[in-house]
Amino acid sequence: MNLDHATIVTADLDAARRFFVEVVGLEDGARPPFGIRGYWLYAAGRPVVHLVDATVPAYAGRAAPRIDHIAFRIESPAEWQVLLERLRVAEVDYQRAEVPLSGELQLFVALAPGVVVEFVTARRHIHH
Repeated sequence: MNLDHATIVTADLDAARRFFVEVVGLEDGARPPFGIRGYWLYAAGRPVVHLVDATVPAYAGRAAPRIDHIAFRIESPAEWQVLLERLRVAEVDYQRAEVPLSGELQLFVALAPGVVVEFVTARRHIHH
């Protein structure tokens, strides 16, 4: 089983799109003509992130269920380095973590309150 897509509902649709296109490296692509603004962003020819314009204002104490985060696995050491450089150039803060006993490294970006994006790679892909 593979992740099909993650849908992120946000009041700042254009900022989210810029992050996923300019920093993450996804591509804008075709989207059905839904009755609400949004974008479908593609990786490897598939729409993996659906961005939808928030129609109801956010409110404190929103109940579950909710999407906590989405994660992108990066297999190529070169692609990992490109991501790190894009994060640096865009001045995007992130938290680094290691998955216990797995040899994997994670980066977490808080895109907006309640919206977290994770990037994960094998530790062997990291150049020191």
